[in-house]
Amino acid sequence: MTTGWAGLLAPGRRGAVGVLCGGVLLFAIDTYVTASLLPSAIAEIGGERFYSWVVTVYLLPATVASALTGRALAVWSARRAYTLAAATFAVGTAIDALAPSMAVLLVGRAVQGAGGGLLAGLAYALLRTALPRELWTRGSAAISAMWGVGLLVGPLLGGVFAEAGLWRGAFVTMVGVSLLVVLAVPAGLRRVAPRPPAARTPFPLGSVLLVGGAAAVLSVSGLAVSGSGVGARGILVAAGGLVVALALLVALVVHERRPGAARVLPLATFTRGGSLAAVYLTAAVLIGISAVEAFVPLFGQRLGGLDPVWAGFLGVALACGWVVGEMASASVGRGRLAVGIGPLLGVAGFALLTVTQTPGAVGWWAVGLLLAGLGVGVAWPHLAAGAMAGGGAADDTGPPDPDDAEGDRASAAITMIQMLAVALGAAFAGVAVALGGDDTVTSAVYLYGGMGMVAVLGALTAVRARAAA
Repeated sequence: MTTGWAGLLAPGRRGAVGVLCGGVLLFAIDTYVTASLLPSAIAEIGGERFYSWVVTVYLLPATVASALTGRALAVWSARRAYTLAAATFAVGTAIDALAPSMAVLLVGRAVQGAGGGLLAGLAYALLRTALPRELWTRGSAAISAMWGVGLLVGPLLGGVFAEAGLWRGAFVTMVGVSLLVVLAVPAGLRRVAPRPPAARTPFPLGSVLLVGGAAAVLSVSGLAVSGSGVGARGILVAAGGLVVALALLVALVVHERRPGAARVLPLATFTRGGSLAAVYLTAAVLIGISAVEAFVPLFGQRLGGLDPVWAGFLGVALACGWVVGEMASASVGRGRLAVGIGPLLGVAGFALLTVTQTPGAVGWWAVGLLLAGLGVGVAWPHLAAGAMAGGGAADDTGPPDPDDAEGDRASAAITMIQMLAVALGAAFAGVAVALGGDDTVTSAVYLYGGMGMVAVLGALTAVRARAAA
């Protein structure tokens, strides 16, 4: 049997890997492309006061849809579920391309988010059955690398069309790529093992409401610290939103622990002495701390004196570290060591960033961001593979079954937690920056120092998470 990176391209696997990576790449590119297009779109269709909502109405349905991945696979076959997800994304993108007003554009973004969240959730769930266990780490790295590619391609694609005055063309291009993914699904996923008929289980309404509520609170409260001139009231609203969202997530855990509850998380998450909960927490911390990349160009321009182009390149340093780290880590193996080292690299990176926030230290900032990105990348593929393995045997009496519903929940939960971590990280970052007021140095120190403390939490949870790697 072919192993290593070549194993992903072996006959019977490359089609599935290509389709799954393609779906995640669509979601990733669209996450970043819109920011480049918005100024041009607003100039034509108006709606500037809803600028911040374009991201909010995208991430909220994406989070809810990712939570329903297990349910989708219980109702539909893998090929049907993935086709519906990609088609939904294509429809939402087409609505954006034709939008005559901001209201219609927001509807399209919501539909896109639903399709994209399901695509991302299905990627890990189907990877679990499309590849043998020894390739899960490399497969997870390949899927995660699509976010780094999206960070590079998205702004470039949006910038090219915006510069040409053809902002709708970017969405038209995305529709075309989405349809190619739809057409590739039958052949790409034809060898994904079919699931045996499963007993119908209740719809996890309570869990979905709690997940959606937490995402909604984070998204709305984040608007309170977006833009300039944020006052004390806005900071209090955003901080309060963080507290309420965390309370809702605690309620989610309490609800899912109830015997007989319809769940979106696998039962193994709540097994006494298990490591799956620590895997999810460590993954959430690593994804959450990456939210700083949204503010790097701002600090690069205001404090580092960089022009917008070079400030943008500085922001890519974290993504580059992420991609390089995960490819190297997945190639070398040593999952337990990687999971332990990842958060420590994040701590080191943010410590360096915190103490070097002075004009002229741009080089050190790049090193710090690269370290933080390496921390995410080094640990991520092993955490994802550990999560996929962790849901298949909740009672720890045998190997994971790649066809069971628990495995689907465990794999799909990776994306749900990723979406929630993005929202949590963005809200935390917004509050930290706003606390600095008009003092750019103070804002940067609060942001990087605060994220460094979060990374310390990840280093602590990683001690337990290493058992699953």
